[in-house]
Amino acid sequence: MEGKMSLTVADAVNYKGLPADRSKTGGWVPAALVLGIEINERLSTMGIAVNLVTYLGGVMHLPSAASANIVTDFMGTAFLLCLLGGFLADSFLGRYKTIAIFAIIQSLGTGMLTLATGLPQLRPHPCHPHEKCKPATGFQMGILYLALYLIALGTGGLKSSVSGFGTDQFDDKDEKEKSQMAYFFNRFFLFISMGTLAAVTVLVYVQDEVGRSWAYGICCISMLIAIVIFFSGTRMYRYKKSSGSPIVQIFQVIVAASRKRNMDVPYDVSMLYETNPVSSRIQHSEQFRFLDKAAIVAQGDFDTSAPNPWKLCTVTRVEEVKMMARLLPIWATTILFWTTYAQMITFSVEQAATMDRSVGKFQIPAGSLTVFFVSAILISLAIYDRFIMPLWQKLKGKPGFTSLQKIAIGLVLSTMGMAIAAIVDLKRLSVAKSVGRNMSTLPISVFYLIPQFFLVGAGEGFIYTGQLDFFITQSPKGMKTMSTGLFLTTLSLGFFFSSFLVSIIKKVTGSNGGDGWLADNINYARLDCFYGLLAILGVINFALYLIATTWFKPRKSKSAVQMETVKNGNAADDKC
Repeated sequence: MEGKMSLTVADAVNYKGLPADRSKTGGWVPAALVLGIEINERLSTMGIAVNLVTYLGGVMHLPSAASANIVTDFMGTAFLLCLLGGFLADSFLGRYKTIAIFAIIQSLGTGMLTLATGLPQLRPHPCHPHEKCKPATGFQMGILYLALYLIALGTGGLKSSVSGFGTDQFDDKDEKEKSQMAYFFNRFFLFISMGTLAAVTVLVYVQDEVGRSWAYGICCISMLIAIVIFFSGTRMYRYKKSSGSPIVQIFQVIVAASRKRNMDVPYDVSMLYETNPVSSRIQHSEQFRFLDKAAIVAQGDFDTSAPNPWKLCTVTRVEEVKMMARLLPIWATTILFWTTYAQMITFSVEQAATMDRSVGKFQIPAGSLTVFFVSAILISLAIYDRFIMPLWQKLKGKPGFTSLQKIAIGLVLSTMGMAIAAIVDLKRLSVAKSVGRNMSTLPISVFYLIPQFFLVGAGEGFIYTGQLDFFITQSPKGMKTMSTGLFLTTLSLGFFFSSFLVSIIKKVTGSNGGDGWLADNINYARLDCFYGLLAILGVINFALYLIATTWFKPRKSKSAVQMETVKNGNAADDKC
């Protein structure tokens, strides 16, 4: 019997709904088929994002600030929709169907974007010399928006499920497959970087030198091929049943606590409702005591033989919600990093477009400057893995920085990046003033922008891995998908805050009829002041982050809790 049981994976089924055979399902081959979808998602999303601002300004004839906001709103919506994708995967569709549906949606979006950028009727007429450019019509912008937000919807659905479905192909109860899962996570991040690298080099070059419709057509066709490959693995995949949406569980605790807001929490917490086995319980904590009211047993809680979860919740369920609540201050103080990141794919690309980008006879596409992002991520992670981690192990006896320390490094690097960006743009503006602000290409090398790209890129390498590690390890076991979604909302809100900040700065500094900090022609703008403001906000945000980390109580591992219990028990025996 034990031999037969070892042939199947306990918590997974095959495509027919039968227990998954370990020898015929899962492992590296089906996981690799899933990675193909992720590469193409990054290729499409980043290939659009890093060079869209030049299309909106140069072809659709939109103002600089408006172009930047369209890009950041697009990216913000894509990451925000990860919550919708996660909810649908957890509650209704499962990860396999979610990936299939949203991959098709994204391919439809890139197909529509191919038409929107290829058909002359869907873009305004080119500008003639000494003639005021005519901006795109409402219909033309409407088609473009529809294409972009179909892509955003597809991206959101895919990001919420691809990594999870890939890890579903490995059994974490088997030591061999568990090590393969760790290897998969490393390769997953590598594949993300490869997709981004291809987007900011090859795809941007095709957009600028061959045609945008060709570039987006390549994205559409490659995604369709990836979908076919993904479907080819249907018989080999392992499918895990959903345990319900964590969002619903959180609302149940909040509603139950609100209904009993006038009741007092008993002095003895052992009187609170709890049915979970001792081994899977979470210890009661004193923070957010209001939520404890959800575990008070009151008349009418048991409508049937089982309690109504909207009226009564276990202590463990309440503590899970508390654990998520404790993540929020850290979550809030990491949003600003992604606001800084947003400038690198909007205004910094516009800066690059005004500078000398020639290397010999080759002209570097403005959007390709973001290649230094990817380079900085890969270099910083390589240095961390090969040098910092071994050194830290020798000095501190710990395998590298903690997740909170990584986040702190990312915040510091991004703030330094904005400070340097302000100094560089001051230099660029002085050149523009001396030679004429209306020159299309200023006699200043684009390589002056490398430090700001490199610092913010290195910051992303630390903060992305730090956030992912923090939100996964410090969240309840049943809410890992939810915590990943919470992490991705920091990206979304960072982009949305960028749009909000740009709109406010545009309105305030340009209110007296002047060009303001964010003029349509950035040679007349004051991006140095805007970047300086972001650097100041970065310093303030970092101080708030340090306060949040002081308040945060990290989750103890089960072994630590057990050791503490044994220690307390031994102390009690000594007293006796």
